[in-house]
Amino acid sequence: MKHPLLLLLVLWTTAAHPQTTFNVSYSATQIRQPLDGRVLLILAKTNKPEPRQQVSDAVETAQLFGIDVNGLKPGQPAVVDASVFGYPKRSLKDLAPGDYYVQAVLHKYETFKRKDGHIVKLPMDRGEGQNWRTAPGNMFSKPQKISIRRGAKQSVAVVMDQVNPPIEAPKDTKFIKHIKIQSKRLTEFWGRPMYLGAHVLLPAGFDEHPDARFPICINHGHFPADFDGFSETPPAANMDTTDYIERFKIYGYKKIVAQEAYDFYKKWTSKDFPRMLIVEIQHANPYYDDSYAVNSENLGPYGDAIMYELLPEIEKRFRGIGQGWARFTYGGSTGGWEALAAQVFYPDEFNGCFAACPDPIAFDAYTVFNLYKDKNAYYSEGPFRRTPRPGQRNYLGQVKVTLEETNHRELALGTHSRSGDQFDIWEAVYSPVGADGYPKRVWNKLTGEIDTTVAAYWRDHYDLLHILRRDWKTLGPKVTGKIHLYCGDMDNYYLNNAVYLMEDFLKSVKSPSANSEVAYGDRAEHCWNGDPTQPNYISRLRYNTMYVDKILKRIEESAPKGADLKSWRY
Repeated sequence: MKHPLLLLLVLWTTAAHPQTTFNVSYSATQIRQPLDGRVLLILAKTNKPEPRQQVSDAVETAQLFGIDVNGLKPGQPAVVDASVFGYPKRSLKDLAPGDYYVQAVLHKYETFKRKDGHIVKLPMDRGEGQNWRTAPGNMFSKPQKISIRRGAKQSVAVVMDQVNPPIEAPKDTKFIKHIKIQSKRLTEFWGRPMYLGAHVLLPAGFDEHPDARFPICINHGHFPADFDGFSETPPAANMDTTDYIERFKIYGYKKIVAQEAYDFYKKWTSKDFPRMLIVEIQHANPYYDDSYAVNSENLGPYGDAIMYELLPEIEKRFRGIGQGWARFTYGGSTGGWEALAAQVFYPDEFNGCFAACPDPIAFDAYTVFNLYKDKNAYYSEGPFRRTPRPGQRNYLGQVKVTLEETNHRELALGTHSRSGDQFDIWEAVYSPVGADGYPKRVWNKLTGEIDTTVAAYWRDHYDLLHILRRDWKTLGPKVTGKIHLYCGDMDNYYLNNAVYLMEDFLKSVKSPSANSEVAYGDRAEHCWNGDPTQPNYISRLRYNTMYVDKILKRIEESAPKGADLKSWRY
């Protein structure tokens, strides 16, 4: 028999929202054909900014519910009721009575008939870098204020009658050029035209020195709308400086960013700065804002497409030297992992990588847990206690969100690894294809229980430390002297834990020695990139100049006899 107080609580909760439902539909005035996708319903306590902009890992996050729809017709309601999974509250019945602002978004999916025979429905990137809030063609409703009343039967109609507009492509300038190619490899894999793009920063004097050929640096990172951090004009003297960045505890950061962009332009065009090409790649895909620049069962051969289709085209159009000794990679976070992965998977094609705050490069330190030995991603478990694992922290170690919470946000955003967010893209890149055509779950997204067979696949194919250790006999001679790692020892996502393990290996390995560099920023948070002389909020804006001296030294030490070391040093 249930305890009387527990029974009373159950009855009170049920009575508070006996049948609160939302009927979400879209208007035929905007789109007339049936749509597939994910209906997202957001409730917030304020409408500034709009509720869709308030979903996050922060404790102040808006409430989110999500439901898949297939062939949803104009005017046909998608019903969000107490059975629909939500974040951070799991069910509508858990919401307290009161006033809310509600908004709905339909994140559109397309059908892909892949080369492997699987048919999957996914949100194709439409130039926005996989952002469900702004993706062109996504339907959404205007925020409306509602009241959830205790004990009342309620049905709230939400009509999506707005459509996100197309995104204008960036325009070429004197120094910044844009390139877009259709990839043969990716088109074949996905069964439809697929493209790769890049923003190329040209050196000063490019047109005036037509016989010069240039080294190339690939600055890896998240989806770049345009080449960032370069401006031919200084910030206005009266530029507003009232903006406050809580993370850095400073005002006026937008002006600081603008000034750094102009300072980079002045340095880039100065007399003694080495002339080279810097490239930012656009490789957004149906799972994320970039591909992680490797081949993957679920995403396709992005590594080979970038390496053997896009990069040669860039070097052809913009007079790159086109040899491994003159190619370098760098980046932070996602870009840090990609820089190291490119060096590991294509060791002869690059002459050095500079990886800052890289995503986990050893999965036995997969943020705060061991993917191979632990049973649960969300909890450390003993015989009498389960302790939640932290997901983010600040430099004092204060926890912002748990791993369970951030994964549940992703689960509300999309099933089948379709949230377009961090843990889901790791899964999409690293996992084998499941029987349904979607990535195999490395852990149960709801409970955190780890699948050891999938974890073993991750280890053998994408654990960079494991691969280096396993293949050092053949890889070592090709990467010695090329690996540079930088990380704050208070990285917000605990990414320093894997760097520690990589450092131990690189220091101890012989035949050959790694001749690598590993450095840590004291109390530095995410995106620390190796400069102990500057605060992190400055150094993170200087990726494109941070490693130039080391690149030049590496070229001098390793360029083959007869290599062009002069035409680009005008």
